Order: sequence, then C-alpha cells, then structure tokens
Amino acid sequence: MSETNTAPVVLDVWCELQCPDCRTALDDLRALRARYGDRLELRLRHFPLEKHKHSYAAAQAAEEAAEQGRGWEYAEAVLARAEELGTRGEKLLTEVADGLGLDAEEVDTALVDGRHMLIVDADQAEGKAIGVTGTPTYAVGGELLDGSKDQQGLRERIEEIVDGLLGQA
Repeated sequence: MSETNTAPVVLDVWCELQCPDCRTALDDLRALRARYGDRLELRLRHFPLEKHKHSYAAAQAAEEAAEQGRGWEYAEAVLARAEELGTRGEKLLTEVADGLGLDAEEVDTALVDGRHMLIVDADQAEGKAIGVTGTPTYAVGGELLDGSKDQQGLRERIEEIVDGLLGQA
C-alpha cells in the first residue's frame, strides 16, 4: 500500500522586482497557481541585479510585506510598476505597501534598519551557488529553468516536472 504524498511541490521563483521579464512571468505563475492550488508552493526568492538600483530595497520591502502576510501580492504590485520603481525608488515601495493596506511605515522602517538584508543576501548567494544568472529563474524537482532570456515553453516544462512529482504523469 503506497501513501500519497500530501506535501506540496516547491517551485522556487528567483525574481527581481525591477525586472520586466519577471513581470511577464506573472501570467505563468498565476496559471500555475490556478492549475495546482495548494499542491504547488511558490516560493519567492530574491535575486536583485546590480543594473537595477532599487531592486535590493524592493526585495527587502517584499520580505517585510511577507511578514505582514502579503508577500506575493506585494511583489506582483511592485512588478506591475517596475519602470516607475526605477525612477521613484523607495517612495514607490512604501506607496504600494500603503495601497495594499500594509503598515507602510513598518516597510519604510525595515528599509532603514535593514532587518531583512540577511534573507535577501542568503537568497542571492544560494541562487548564485546553484547557477542562477538572471531573472526569472525557476528551480523545481532538482531542475533549474532560466527564463531570463526566453520564457517560451517554460510553463509547460514546469507543469511536466510538477505533474511527475505529484504522480500525475
């Protein structure tokens, strides 16, 4: 008698919140959420790129939003305004938090005191260690899928892997 695996499959999403390609990837992530529900755990992993000067602050703000229970929602709202983030920086980060009903003052304080820097640094270091070079990049079932240059066919590949891990092949 075999036991069914009730633990969700984990999909690490290496993302940068000032990255237009990551914004494009949101459609795929929404489709994956709709298809798998709670059988798939999407984990936002931070990979701020030096070319985007506000991406590191955005990653820290997203961690504070996650502590307030709205991490993905916040990340999606910031990605929707990626170009504006490039010009407005931290003002936009607190504005988005306020717009979602988060404690924007706490987001601002977190950016000042750097309480989430270690998480962002650890994500970035782990990403580099496993071969992440750009965003978005996905890690699922031991495979690394790089969407930073082309996202064509990636959702289908993720679905193949997840179906296999869930025993739905």
